Amino acid sequence: MEQKPGAPYPTEADLIRALQARDQSAYAELVERYSPTIYNLALRMMNDREEAEEVLQETFLSAFRAVQRFEGRSQLSTWLYRIAYNAALMRLRKRQLPTTSMDEPAQNEEGDIMPRQLVDWTGRPDEMLLASELRRVLDDAVASLPETLRSVFTLRDIEGLSTAETAEVLGLTETNVKVRLHRARLALRERLSSYFAAVDAVRGAQAGRAYVG
Repeated sequence: MEQKPGAPYPTEADLIRALQARDQSAYAELVERYSPTIYNLALRMMNDREEAEEVLQETFLSAFRAVQRFEGRSQLSTWLYRIAYNAALMRLRKRQLPTTSMDEPAQNEEGDIMPRQLVDWTGRPDEMLLASELRRVLDDAVASLPETLRSVFTLRDIEGLSTAETAEVLGLTETNVKVRLHRARLALRERLSSYFAAVDAVRGAQAGRAYVG
């Protein structure tokens, strides 16, 4: 049965067909369905809300222009991620911001990132993991990653894309995605280990003063 204009799009294939038929309600549906995740990727890439909004707009404008050529070989979300990633990368290059961290972790002879210190920060109380301070520390740590690592970590561990989907978005091999994700996780582990080490030091000092008192 032919779908009526303006009707819901229960499957991605329905939405794609409506988009390619230039159904205006399908355009609105595309924006509503994918704006949050695309904006989140753009914000992680740009670390600036206004520029993330610009990337979001550019992504959908580009998608609207190119949707007639979309063949459905990948998921619609993967296609949009790819457009957004390229738009963000182009903006980063235009404003000539460094795409590598100024405080990168040490590397071994093979080029793998090695944590300078490791503190056991697993098994912490849920309240601490959800604390606003720790969220800020984690956001800052992700933002400090080199772009090559930040994009992989954002897509895989934050947005939940598969290794194959991440590789498609970034134009990498799956092996490269796995290597970069491993390096990103090590770098973040070091940053969080430093944070928890500082927290433990403060608590130790407080406990010592309380004991003396």
